[in-house]
Order: sequence, then C-alpha cells, then structure tokens
Amino acid sequence: MNQKISNFFKSLVSLSDYVDLDGANASIRKNIYFRGPNVFILACAIIIASVGLNVNSIPVIIGAMLISPVMGPILGFGFSLGVQDIHLLKDSLRNYAVMVVISIMASALYFLLSPLNMEHPTELLARTNPTIYDVLIALFGGFAGILEISRSEKGTVLSGVAIATALMPPLCTVGYGLSILNWSYVLGALYLFLINSIFISLATFVMVKYLKFPVSSSAQGTSTKLSGKAVAAILVIIIVPSVLSAVRMVQESNFRRNAATLVSDNKSLGKGFIYDYTVDVSSNPATIELYMAGEKLAPADKEKLYSDAEKFGITRSQIVFREEAVTVRTDISETEVIQSILEHSDKRVERLNATIEMLQDSIQVLNNRLNQLKPNDLPTENSK
Repeated sequence: MNQKISNFFKSLVSLSDYVDLDGANASIRKNIYFRGPNVFILACAIIIASVGLNVNSIPVIIGAMLISPVMGPILGFGFSLGVQDIHLLKDSLRNYAVMVVISIMASALYFLLSPLNMEHPTELLARTNPTIYDVLIALFGGFAGILEISRSEKGTVLSGVAIATALMPPLCTVGYGLSILNWSYVLGALYLFLINSIFISLATFVMVKYLKFPVSSSAQGTSTKLSGKAVAAILVIIIVPSVLSAVRMVQESNFRRNAATLVSDNKSLGKGFIYDYTVDVSSNPATIELYMAGEKLAPADKEKLYSDAEKFGITRSQIVFREEAVTVRTDISETEVIQSILEHSDKRVERLNATIEMLQDSIQVLNNRLNQLKPNDLPTENSK
C-alpha cells in the first residue's frame, strides 16, 4: 500500500514525460542575443515602462513587462552555469550589460525631457524599497519560467513570470533617479533589479541541474564548477538587506495598525476628541500625531491614553499631541465641541473627496483599457 502511494506521488511530480530539453536549449540560446528585433522591442519596452511609471498607469507598466526582452540573457546566464558553457555565459553577461545600460540611459533621457512631474509617483516609489518578498517572487518566478521553457507544450506562463518579476520598471526607476539625482531611488531600484536577475538565474541553474540538461561539449574535461561557499556568500550578501527591509516594513505596518486601533478606542477623552491623526514611520522611533479638538485634555486623560498605548507597544515618547484646536474653557458645550471638530475636519474631507474622485477616474480608465485588451493581443516571451 505504501509503495503504491509512493509511486502515485512520484508519477504526480515527475517531469520526464513533459520536457523537451533540446527545444529548451535552442530557445534559451536564441533569446540571449541583443540584435535585430530585440533592439527595437527593448526600445519600445523602455518608452512604454517610462510613460507608465510617469503617469502611474498600471496597465501600461504591465505592457512593458510583457514585451521586454531582458529576460533572455538572465535565463541564459543561469542556464550557462548549469550546463557549464563558458561561451554562452560570456554572451549572456555581455548582452545583459548592454541591455541594462541602454535601458537606464534611455529612461533617464525620457524623464529629463518629460514635462510631467507627478507629486506622488507611487509606482516609481514602489520600486525603491525591495524586501525578502521580492526575493521569493524572483526565485519562484524563475522556477516557473525555466519549467515553461523546458516543457513540450508551451503555455502562457512566461507572460505571468514577466509581470510578476517586473524587470523593466526597476530599470526605468533607476533612470528616473538619475534624472533627478536622487541616489536613494537609484540604489533601491537597482538593488531590486539585481535581486530579480540573480534569483531568476539561480532558479534556472537549479532546474537545469534537476532536469539533467546535458553538459556542454566545450566543458568536457574542464573544471568550471563554482565554489559552493562563494555562491552562498554572494546570496547572503544579496538577501540580508532585503530581509532587513522586510522586517522594517512589517514593523511599520504593525505600528500603523496599532496606531489606528489606539485612536479608534480613544476617540473621546473627557470633553476632548481626537478628530484626526497622522503616522510618521520615517522618524526613529516612529511617531503618531494626535489632532485634538474640544476641551484641553486633563493630565489624567493623557495618562489613560499613554496607558492604552503601551498595550500596543507604543511609548509615550512616540505620541505627539496637536492641541491647536482645543480650548481651556471648563464650561464648553457639546455643540461647541462638535463645531470645533467640523471646522478642523473640512480640509481633510475635501482631500478625501478629491482622492476618491481621482481613484474613480483611474478605475474607469483601467476598466476601459481592460475591455479593449484581448488575450490574443498580448505579446509574450514566446513571440520574441
């Protein structure tokens, strides 16, 4: 019985009947080169990604991810290590470097010439703070990508990998950072791109070994194996900053959630009210500013708030009271309290309404574009 179960699971995960090693070999070698159509395809991807990031358009950014040919040399790098083909390795690295340099230069030039200067470039900023989650996306995206290339019946997996790993947007963000001389943007986006490249290559290398691709004839009798310790050291150096970034992101998320709960539980304090609050996670430590209205808080009320805050891991030094809207009267009426709150909430309501209108317009534009977009019209890596 146990043998039958074991055989069943082995047959379930077996890949031998579904892979075409010769076809995958030819496909990877063909797509590493940067000449002919790939030159123009890269130029189109650069402009599309730059425009999409410039106007915060997610569909446009997705389009750039789908048509980008940068994935070819990255897969070629991991594949060449797996089959120990030094010539393919050199060609992959050379084409990879050329593509990266041209992409960064072109995007920097675009942002220098673009008259549009967005106040909150959220899609650009999203590419400047990579975390361990980006490592996982690149690693498992690489596994999916090389499996798709290796299997006999091709599907649409490579399109999904191109979207998930997002190689072009970080390069365009590097160009944007150079255009405004913001080195934190440059380093953050370049780090994200390197994470994607290295771990896609690593996944490709692992699957090439697992699927037992034949070693290149040029490597027979030569020693081309990398030191395991050297590879481990490189991976640790790459991963550690992303882990630290992920820890910081989790801490910031927890602080925001705890701050929101604290405010929700303490909206009313005596005859005072918290009518608004802001969280600043960029300071060390993070702080929460409480905007008060109504009657000025008594020391006992503040102590109660401090005590509740400690339950959420928020110290009193992290709480800042903004009491410009309060009064020191002791006979303040409830009507006056409400009036005070409303007066100081008008601007916030106006900002929220403007944001809602902007989001509704963006959703409408996105729906229109998605309705116009047909699945068969989407270019994929297989069409390169």
